Amino acid sequence: MIGAIIGDIVGSRFEFNNYRKKDFELFTDDCFVTDDSIMTLAVAKAIMEAGKRAGQPGDTGEYGAEYYTLVSDLAVKYMQEIGQRYPDCGYGGMFRRWVFSESPQPYNSYGNGAAMRISPVGFIARREEEVKKLSYAVTAVTHNHPEGLKGAEAAAMAIFMARNGCSKTEIRDRINNSYYPLDFTIDQIRDTYEFDETCQGTVPQAIEAFLESTSFEDAIRIAISLGGDSDTIAAITGSIAEAFYGVPYEIRERALDYLDKELRAIYEEWTEFLGG
Repeated sequence: MIGAIIGDIVGSRFEFNNYRKKDFELFTDDCFVTDDSIMTLAVAKAIMEAGKRAGQPGDTGEYGAEYYTLVSDLAVKYMQEIGQRYPDCGYGGMFRRWVFSESPQPYNSYGNGAAMRISPVGFIARREEEVKKLSYAVTAVTHNHPEGLKGAEAAAMAIFMARNGCSKTEIRDRINNSYYPLDFTIDQIRDTYEFDETCQGTVPQAIEAFLESTSFEDAIRIAISLGGDSDTIAAITGSIAEAFYGVPYEIRERALDYLDKELRAIYEEWTEFLGG
C-alpha cells in the first residue's frame, strides 16, 4: 500500500502541471496527500475491520459470501467516515457527492478512482479468486460499471501476481489476455497522451510503466513522465512496483512524513495487520 501512497504524493504536484521527463525531485514542499492515498487507507481500514470480525476462514480456507458483504459495508462506512474528514483532498464531483451522501449508492462509474484505491486487496488476498471477490466488494459500492470493475481487478491482480513471485512476462501476459491489450510502450504514447480519468485510459498505462521499469523509483519516474492524471497513474504503478521490488527505506520514510497522525495510524495498523 505504501507504493500507492508514494506515487500519489510524488505525482500530486504534477497532476495539472505535467512533466514528461524522469529528472525531477521526488519530494518537495509542493507535494501533498490526495484522495488517492486517503481512499486507499480507507479501503485498508475496511479490510482490516472485516478480518477482525470474521476471524479465520473455514475448513476450506475460503470466506463465505457474508464476509464479502461485510467488506462492502465497511468500505462504504470508512470511505465516508474518513473521506468526510478530508473534504478538500481532490475528489471528483460524483464521488464527492457519494462521500457526503446520507444514502450512498453506486453510480455506474468507470473512473480511475476504482484502481487508485485497490492496492490493499492485492496485498491481502491469498488466491486469485479472492482477489476478484475482494476487488468487486470494495469497488462496486461506487464504481459498478464493467470498466470500473475491470480496472480495479486488473490493478489488484497485477499486485497479487507481483507479490507472489510472478515474472513481468507472466504479468504482461495475464493483463493482455484477461484485461487490456498492452500493445504500446510509454515512449510511443508519451508525446500524445492526454489527461484521462477513466480506468481504461489510465490502468493499462500505469501497468505498462511498471513493466518497463528497473526499480521502484524508476517505476514512479516513468509513471510521472507519461503525464496525464499523474498522481493516480503513479499510485497504481507504485502499488505494483512495491509488490515486485519492495520500497527503499528512505523513500518510504520520506513519504510517511506527509501523512497526518490519523492517516499514519491507519498505515501502521495495516503493516501490523499484514505481519500478523
